Amino acid sequence: MVKQDFVYSVPEGMELKYVGPLLCAGITMFSPLNKHVLKKGGNKTVGIVGFGGLGLMGIKLAKAMGCDVTVLSRSVDKKEQADQVGADILSHADEEALQMSAGKFDVIIDTVAVHHEINNILPTLKVGGSYVLIGAIAKPMKISPMLLIRGNYSIEGSLIGGIPETQEMLEFCSKHNIQPKIKVIHAKDTNAQFKALADGTADVERAVIDMSTLAEL
Repeated sequence: MVKQDFVYSVPEGMELKYVGPLLCAGITMFSPLNKHVLKKGGNKTVGIVGFGGLGLMGIKLAKAMGCDVTVLSRSVDKKEQADQVGADILSHADEEALQMSAGKFDVIIDTVAVHHEINNILPTLKVGGSYVLIGAIAKPMKISPMLLIRGNYSIEGSLIGGIPETQEMLEFCSKHNIQPKIKVIHAKDTNAQFKALADGTADVERAVIDMSTLAEL
């Protein structure tokens, strides 16, 4: 028995293997985009730091909201993958590229969960822009108050959405035919997947564990 208030209605035609990642990566990216883009009329310029599963999900959602999207990654090695989903890409380690993009973004969503420099990224926001942190970084980050003051920037955190917003996300993804890029893996491959995530060699698709394979371990 389940209390109705905590149950989602899966839109007709949506395969369950996609629903799990949407209830994680989907709502994690939808919530800040909903706040800063969809509820403000769409058609914004969005920067996404990190090009893993969250980054790819964010690109698809932001594009469906009518946005121009740029991935800020450690390198431009994934340019071909960015091109395939209609996003630009630049390296946040390339100071010249960052300077060329000064004042470009209405909002930046930072998906990276390890410590990294953001003071060099902040000036790519438009005046009054928002920088949203969703990567759970344990180590404190150094942020220049002068950068915040000069640009009137806001820095905020975002976790996931509540029940109503998650339902809204599912309906939005169904309407716009947005699916996370996934691969179904055997339970025995879980450790290898985590290692690939840690060293940055993982593909951008979300790994979905076939729980029936647990019996084979």
